Amino acid sequence: MSDWFSRCATGGALSTHAASELDELGFVVLPGPVPSERMDALADTYDAAFAEAGNDIKAGSTSTKVVDFVNRGTVWDDIYVFPPLLEACCRVIGRPFKLSSFIGRTLRPHTSAQELHVDVRRESPDWPLLGFILMIDEFRADNGATRFVPGSHRWSSNPDDAIPDPRSKHDDQVFACGPPGSLIVFNGSTWHGHSENISSGPRRSLQGAFIPRTGHAATDFGARMQPETRTRLSELARYVLAL
Repeated sequence: MSDWFSRCATGGALSTHAASELDELGFVVLPGPVPSERMDALADTYDAAFAEAGNDIKAGSTSTKVVDFVNRGTVWDDIYVFPPLLEACCRVIGRPFKLSSFIGRTLRPHTSAQELHVDVRRESPDWPLLGFILMIDEFRADNGATRFVPGSHRWSSNPDDAIPDPRSKHDDQVFACGPPGSLIVFNGSTWHGHSENISSGPRRSLQGAFIPRTGHAATDFGARMQPETRTRLSELARYVLAL
């Protein structure tokens, strides 16, 4: 069996500058795995996946989500095995990891900001967590771009314990903005949350998270695996999905 962790860790796919931003700020915005000329077609496929999701679609207070994009066609295959993303996993998680979730999330227009939060607490067996967000639409300050508090991944406190109103604007927050196809990669201990979408349109994204291989995945990809998906998976994808 290949030592995929070592191969991902030493691949040199993540630039020195990007690695430094991830380490120092807790997040970085990268050019993603999908060329810009393919993003319109990818957005159409995203919409089709939502239309066909059936029981896998869930509407929350601000956004609508669809789980398990691993099994929703070949166009998503390169995203969760993107080499810079996997190298970032090695830096943040520091030991063998696996994909915990891979969802589509559409933030509806005229919605309030999300509470600042961490994705998993330090005492959890699922810590450390490495998250990623692929921008299907442009992320802007007026359409709900994710906000981060730089450096907060190094703090021992969590937003719900440290500030009176985690939904309010934080003095140090910055927006992670970019054109369609950009990829946000972040340490799940960094305080973050989507900002308010005051625009008249939805803001679409693909989101996922990696956790230690011994942790409990949010999605049981093995149980949900479709035969046609299993047939096309590479050895690396099988490792990432813990199959």
